Amino acid sequence: MSQKQTLSFQAEVAQLLHLVTHSLYSNKEIFLRELISNASDACDKLRFEALNDAGLYEDAPSLEVRVSFDRQARTLTIADNGIGLSQQEAIDNLGTIAKSGTREFMGRLSGDQKADSQLIGQFGVGFYSGFIVADKISVESRRAGLPAEQGVRWVSGGAGDFEVEAITRPERGTSVTLHLRDDAQDYLSSWKLKSIVNKYSDHVSLPILMRKEEWKEGEEGQPGEHVVSDEWETVNQATALWARPKKDITTEQYQEFYKALSHDFEPPLAWTHNRVEGSTEYTQLLFVPGRAPFDLWNRDKAAGVKLYVKRIFIMDDAEALLPSYLRFVKGVIDSADLPLNVSRELLQESRDVKAIREGNTRRVLSMLEDLAKAERDEAAAEEDKGKYAKFYAEFGAVLKEGLGEDFGNRERLAKLLRFASTASDSASVSLADYKARMKEGQQAIYYVTADTQAAAANSPQLEIFRKKGLEVLFMTDRVDEWALGHVEDFDGTPLQSVAKGQVDLGSLQDEAEKKAAEEAAESFKPVLARLKEALKDKAQDVRVTTRLVDSPACLVVSEGGMSLQLARLLKQAGQKAPETKPVLEVNASHPLVMKLDGSPGFDDLAHILFDQALLAEGGMPQDPAGYVKRVSALLAQGGL
Repeated sequence: MSQKQTLSFQAEVAQLLHLVTHSLYSNKEIFLRELISNASDACDKLRFEALNDAGLYEDAPSLEVRVSFDRQARTLTIADNGIGLSQQEAIDNLGTIAKSGTREFMGRLSGDQKADSQLIGQFGVGFYSGFIVADKISVESRRAGLPAEQGVRWVSGGAGDFEVEAITRPERGTSVTLHLRDDAQDYLSSWKLKSIVNKYSDHVSLPILMRKEEWKEGEEGQPGEHVVSDEWETVNQATALWARPKKDITTEQYQEFYKALSHDFEPPLAWTHNRVEGSTEYTQLLFVPGRAPFDLWNRDKAAGVKLYVKRIFIMDDAEALLPSYLRFVKGVIDSADLPLNVSRELLQESRDVKAIREGNTRRVLSMLEDLAKAERDEAAAEEDKGKYAKFYAEFGAVLKEGLGEDFGNRERLAKLLRFASTASDSASVSLADYKARMKEGQQAIYYVTADTQAAAANSPQLEIFRKKGLEVLFMTDRVDEWALGHVEDFDGTPLQSVAKGQVDLGSLQDEAEKKAAEEAAESFKPVLARLKEALKDKAQDVRVTTRLVDSPACLVVSEGGMSLQLARLLKQAGQKAPETKPVLEVNASHPLVMKLDGSPGFDDLAHILFDQALLAEGGMPQDPAGYVKRVSALLAQGGL
């Protein structure tokens, strides 16, 4: 047997434990749900590994979780006969927070206990919730398949370190023993523990056992008392919630199942529970969360629903069962048709999996459509009216990925999009809303892309549209331009960027305006020629604008070209972007532009105009120092 080792927690764990021990959770009893959930997962993992190696069951084929307590020792123990831990796994899994998630976790902490408590489960730190009620935790475990003498004991007081030693443990699985604090003695009660299990863990699909407590009459003159017997009883329903009839499941049970499944502390926005029959049979229980996980944009993070086959757990993140743009959805799929030894490769190729994926996608989109409909339905319940706005704020940018990935559902997705615009500061404008209030004679749905809503709202390209009272949508998500590149029109009306190509407002621009623009372009030809020469290394072309009213100049790209914003985003992501020069449009009626002709500093002023136009649309001059030098010289001269 090896000697006891004392090891340090990962750097930020001590800080986390300090927060936990000072009541990070607003509801202390959550710790029992987290530990039972971990125990259930361990049993699921054993069941899956045993598909290929039945010997892992050893002499105990029945999987279960046992909850027990010792009033004298003031300890509470949650034990399972699942997969168990080796010594190295105990060090790796109990000494770190979600491995790569530590820094992200600490970076999200705000100091607000209620807000911070929402983060715990998402980062794989549910185990540490035990320190809410315990001043010491002991874990004894042995991994299935290892000899008895390769058990491990892990002990920590929740400070800066933990102890690990090898022990002899005949039974496989894990026992977590909490040494309860003085203010947590009420958890040494069968009634209290059973009520918590019924509230949070009734859905767990394997039995949760507790010893029966019996009433013992006292001797003459002495009070009676509850005595814990040696007989164990099952205290949960021990049936998979998704396998039960919907009519037998309450809203609270659905919500608690979601919380245990996702380690979220908020209820879901919506859920759908269906048994699908036909050529492919399966049960789906899918949830739309109320907020995004911290790693939503981490491409390396596996995401997906839990897959069961005939109620046997197969894998945690079955990515093939939902498209990637719905990766925020949580839930369970239980198939009656897939083989028990299903592999990830088979999931990519199976016809049944394709049918399940398409069915799940349809169900999720239907849920979102129902949420969106409730926003504007006067008859809808009041609590449902803000749900779609909340969903879209958290997941709208992800949903847009589907425009380029899911051709079959592109029209449904387009109807779910929401934007801010020149007519609305909130992201509440649908494409249908926009189209319903288009001006007579308007031929396109206009939009502008920018890094922020403020940048979009102040873009000089909007000036002619504001003057004409034309609404322009603000596209401020990084994915917008790529996604909109896959949508040529909405319900027959084309989408048009205000920063691409020539502005042609058709009948909305009167003849006098058109004639004035043509005359300005003609009279300004000599200046345009000089500007083109001065800016030949920066601008593809220089022309008189029809889109500016108050600004001296702006940058646009050719129709079908890549915007400057998208080119910047690609470069920031380390990807190659085509080297394209923008077109400089100048406002011939602007005083600054009018003074170009005859100015001794023509070339410097030309570069200032270009760089200012670049700054106005969110870019950065190629030579910032040179730009500052030119502006400083101009100011020193008292301007023009």
